[in-house]
Amino acid sequence: MLIQVLKSKLHRVKITQAELHYVGSITIDEDLMDAAGLIEGEKVQVVNVNNGERLETYVITGERGSGVICMNGPAARKVQVGDVVIVISYALMELEEAKKFKPSVIFPDEFNKLS
Repeated sequence: MLIQVLKSKLHRVKITQAELHYVGSITIDEDLMDAAGLIEGEKVQVVNVNNGERLETYVITGERGSGVICMNGPAARKVQVGDVVIVISYALMELEEAKKFKPSVIFPDEFNKLS
């Protein structure tokens, strides 16, 4: 049996851009992607701390070191620049593997930079 568990999380990053007229997705600084073990095209859940919105989308690689967190496409209506969000990825694992697995939880600073 496979169960879905937390794989990684970017905890409390700030939205730096919202681009409504884009195909869709969330653009994330490549440094943050590496730290959280996220890859381009990976499905993520985005939880907006400011307004309670929750949505699913996929990751696009942003410029390394830029601190960019940009919500693209229709989901841009669910955020405001400056909103704090949590970006969560999940993985399917066998029960025994999941019991031993340790997720990556990343806590960037107020500028979306790693300490």
